[in-house]
Amino acid sequence: MSLIKRDFPMLNNLTDFFDDDWLQTRFANDWTPAINVIENENNFEVEMAAPGMRKEDFHVTLENGILTISGTTEIENEENTRRYTRREFTTRSFTRSFTLPKNIDMDEMKAKYDDGILRLTIAKTEKETPDVKEVLID
Repeated sequence: MSLIKRDFPMLNNLTDFFDDDWLQTRFANDWTPAINVIENENNFEVEMAAPGMRKEDFHVTLENGILTISGTTEIENEENTRRYTRREFTTRSFTRSFTLPKNIDMDEMKAKYDDGILRLTIAKTEKETPDVKEVLID
């Protein structure tokens, strides 16, 4: 058996079309922000890079040891020239979930959004807490 390299120019053009940034920005509305998770001796720290969002755009919950961070934001661009007006609307949304250990203190969770970074601090405890809690963002 031999391996033969085949060149299909039409296939290459089609692949280039679907890899084009223009196509991705027109049809993709989901986006995944970058996250850092840090475990310290007394707590967990979660940092999420989400520039351009407002704290009202986030929804943070903890249910049965699963931390879920979701968000949706709309971006509107408008360009006016002498002959036309162009308006574009973009909606970005994401959902990220993480399984946390059972030794967290749900009453000592804090969230803050500042300078495009959402920061969560989740305190550790000795007891297990499988309850549901919604986290408010400062």
